[in-house]
Amino acid sequence: MNFLREAVLAELVGGVWHTTNQDRFLRILECGEILPEPDISKHERWGTAIGPEGYPYVRSIGGVSLFDFRGFEAASYSAEYPASSWEAFVPCPDSWNSAVWIEIDHESLGPTFVSGVELLTRRKAEGLFRRIMPLIEAAHIGPLPCRAFKRVFSVRREPEDPLVLGLKAGRLKAR
Repeated sequence: MNFLREAVLAELVGGVWHTTNQDRFLRILECGEILPEPDISKHERWGTAIGPEGYPYVRSIGGVSLFDFRGFEAASYSAEYPASSWEAFVPCPDSWNSAVWIEIDHESLGPTFVSGVELLTRRKAEGLFRRIMPLIEAAHIGPLPCRAFKRVFSVRREPEDPLVLGLKAGRLKAR
């Protein structure tokens, strides 16, 4: 798994990304945006076990969770933030056989994009201690339109053909 994680991470570093599974990705394309509160069951969501007070910070502010991998260096980040769960998502969560990674053109989003640094600062200023991956978890406040997608790729755990899809946003049927 380390080889696959390193290969995927090499693609992710330097960008801002959202990850989802194959079925959800198709629903995103159908509706034309990533929704902060998609129509999925509680057991498919992160951090729902204890109810709304345990929701991740980004969800509590009406955002879509993003990974801000600009300037990311795995070893030093993990040493500084050992409780961060980024490795649970790269290349894909253990409960998924595959994942779709969507690179986001964050510059096109204007003030609805909140960088990892800004998000952490905002959470601290509000005195909230909801879960966050420090510095690398970013957010888009509100629905994130597909027109902000730069590129997309899918990764599978199957060793014969782990990287299976690489599309540029112009080829997506996004509204």
